[in-house]
Amino acid sequence: MEFLEEQMRDILELKEKISQQIEKHKEEIESLEKNLSILNVILKQSSFTKASLLETIKTTQKSEPVIPITKTSDGSVIANAYVTPEQVSIIMEEDIGLQPETPPLKSFFVERIIGDMKKKDNAEVESGKIQKESVIDCIINKNGSKMTEIIIKNYRQKERINEIINTAAWSLSKMIDNSNQ
Repeated sequence: MEFLEEQMRDILELKEKISQQIEKHKEEIESLEKNLSILNVILKQSSFTKASLLETIKTTQKSEPVIPITKTSDGSVIANAYVTPEQVSIIMEEDIGLQPETPPLKSFFVERIIGDMKKKDNAEVESGKIQKESVIDCIINKNGSKMTEIIIKNYRQKERINEIINTAAWSLSKMIDNSNQ
């Protein structure tokens, strides 16, 4: 199939317009991410209580699928996972008073599971497959010494969701067992 010179010019113009639109949207996304980061810092420094923020998060996430995280020994709900395309938010039940220092959260879940995913992501950054901003990250929010939420940003691959939720459930169950000893 051969194109006329005028058709080729139109195709090249369309290609250029699409490239410009992609670049424009990339810049907009970067700007939004920077603004969100600034807002997060401001909120952390403000007098907002974590409980009021959690209530806001819970009400805005009602439309998202909720995955209950249950204690392995008796099946009681200890947290709920909310999955969005950007992150997995694991929000603790209010009566669960775990401290993030209780094993095996850091040694197993953060360092081994999330850490291994982070190593793979960093290798992809080095090879140019993904941007540095796309590397998986884990944030643990607290209210005083009590852990209220675990946020895993940039999980990027749907296959990771099950591993994150299953290992979080196991880790949280073990933490409860360890804190009751």
